[in-house]
Amino acid sequence: MSSENRSRQEPLQSGVLEREVTALELFFDLVFVLAVGQLTHHLVGHPGWRGGAETLVLLVAVLGVWAFTSFEVTLLDVERPAIRALIVGVMGVGLFMNAGISAAFGDGPWLFVGPMLAALVVPGIWAAVAAPRPELRGHFRRVLGWIALSAPLWVVGALAEPGIRLWWWASAALLDLLGTWLAHPVPRRKTRTENLPFDAIHMIERMRLFLIILLGESLLSIGRVLSESPNHRLTQALSLGAFLAVVALWVLYFGRGEAAVLQNVSRTQDPIHAVHLGINVLYGVMFGLILFAAGAELVIGHSAGKSAGVGGVLTLVGPALYLLSQAVYFRATSGVAWVPRVVGVGGLVGLAIPAYSQPAPFSVGALVVVLVVLAAHQSRRGAHAGP
Repeated sequence: MSSENRSRQEPLQSGVLEREVTALELFFDLVFVLAVGQLTHHLVGHPGWRGGAETLVLLVAVLGVWAFTSFEVTLLDVERPAIRALIVGVMGVGLFMNAGISAAFGDGPWLFVGPMLAALVVPGIWAAVAAPRPELRGHFRRVLGWIALSAPLWVVGALAEPGIRLWWWASAALLDLLGTWLAHPVPRRKTRTENLPFDAIHMIERMRLFLIILLGESLLSIGRVLSESPNHRLTQALSLGAFLAVVALWVLYFGRGEAAVLQNVSRTQDPIHAVHLGINVLYGVMFGLILFAAGAELVIGHSAGKSAGVGGVLTLVGPALYLLSQAVYFRATSGVAWVPRVVGVGGLVGLAIPAYSQPAPFSVGALVVVLVVLAAHQSRRGAHAGP
């Protein structure tokens, strides 16, 4: 891990210093370990379509706070005392926001919504006033404009009955997601990012560490179920298979994929755009891994059943979404290594169709075969060919 007392002072582009991820940023990320666990737990407890939709809405809000804060901190320099204070402040309200996930669609919506809006609005106002360049101040004003559109929907949803809250919050989450994906556009006003100094490598490292948190939740889910039936042979076998799947998912990014990402960022003339694309696909990566973690917990926990049910489907669809998100990124940047991932997506989705009615070993076994073959294929490719 990087530490702040080993910060590198190396120019990336004009006016940019490359810095290691600081201890405070790692400390900040710990709050989101709670969020990932809470989202997985919510989906395990509500595995139907509504539970999936609720999980996705909450995920968009949570990841939006993480991405906005991390991007702002990287853009405005984490070494500044004011930025450090901002990190601690968002970390504090983020703790309450993430703790409120479990009751957000029940009788405690304000514990989630109040801190979430505070974590976006207060830092946004500060950046719109105190950012060092007029282009950045204009950007954050546009971000606040988009937040002003979605915030009333979050508030009305919190006031609404739990039965219809999902529709209000889904509309708000869609606005927030579109704002992020489109870089918060406003008619006749656009931030030219090519000439803005930005430590892209730093932000890529932040996303890399966040991905480790997401993969870690899958391991925790497997471990939780295994600890409940430590002597059950089928549970042990399924847990081993799920572990191998997590390792394969790790290899598919950290084996060759990371090198391709860093190569693209180092060569691009617009590092902010490259990082923005990475943030966009991170939504799919996160949702896919939460689907997988929840599916693995359901499948392993009910291994004696005649059919795996929803858990079997989630176990395959989650990694498919993970691979699809990677394929989108590599197709849009380097243009290589995306086809095998799309083939893997097709295989996993095709296997997910019968997985609902098949016993648990079918979904776990099929997942291991597809991912291990794909990971082995990608690992054999040379660095020039991408991941």
